Amino acid sequence: MTPAALIELCTKALEDAQVSFGQGTLQASDEAAWLVLWKLGLPLDVDTHTLRDDLPETAVQAVCKLLDQRIQTRKPLAYLTQEAWLQGVSFYVDERCLIPRSLIAEVLADGSIDPWLNPEASHALDLCTGGGSLAVLVALAYPQLDVQALDISEEALAVAAVNLERHGFQKRVQLVASDGLSQAQGRFDLMVCNPPYVNAHSMSLLPLEFQAEPFLALAGGTDGMDFIRQLLRLAPSYMKEDGILVLEIGNEYAHFIAAFPHLEFTGLSTSAGDTQVLLITRSALLA
Repeated sequence: MTPAALIELCTKALEDAQVSFGQGTLQASDEAAWLVLWKLGLPLDVDTHTLRDDLPETAVQAVCKLLDQRIQTRKPLAYLTQEAWLQGVSFYVDERCLIPRSLIAEVLADGSIDPWLNPEASHALDLCTGGGSLAVLVALAYPQLDVQALDISEEALAVAAVNLERHGFQKRVQLVASDGLSQAQGRFDLMVCNPPYVNAHSMSLLPLEFQAEPFLALAGGTDGMDFIRQLLRLAPSYMKEDGILVLEIGNEYAHFIAAFPHLEFTGLSTSAGDTQVLLITRSALLA
């Protein structure tokens, strides 16, 4: 059996089992390709149509074992492989943190926030850093910025430390255990935050794959805005005069508008639309 045929087999098995996606891939065929290529030790961006040699039976069985584990346990594939990719950057991941997938990564990569960022900016903050993926991407996108990365979870920060070492940012990115902004040190030109924002009703409907992730990193209270209310109240004290906040709210736009009807913001364009990641200035927060 060739790798391409094995991917087709895995795609059908994932579809038949009705597993859930959204933690690195969005559909069965992509998840199958990731599963097969990772297990075979092949580059994830390889053109599978060029892989025409039959695989040894041991390799096929190894892939099928991982496939069965994915289906039977309903664990996200990233937890099984302990690797996730965001904007082409590899991160270590395990059950101590969310699987990297923040849409903020897209606006960091495409320069969407550059017009608002002070050209002389020097300090950034990644709040709710989890495994540190956004902190790393901020450091990559803006070499002039020193970064603080905060999270309430010591376990998640241990994962972040692995990723800082992986990408050589142990000196430029400082990890801080903090309940919200309580331990933030200084004032920042740029704040990014992918907070817990899933509303209570949506939390009750989460498929098993998402239930495998840390509850604390997902649950945002009745309307999803519990953490965000505190953040928007306190953030101006930690922002420089022309500082900006880039905030992910996912599918909670209606709840956000209801909670903050008079707040001015800019919706940033992402692959999921322009209502999931918002840019908010310090002056807007003060107003």
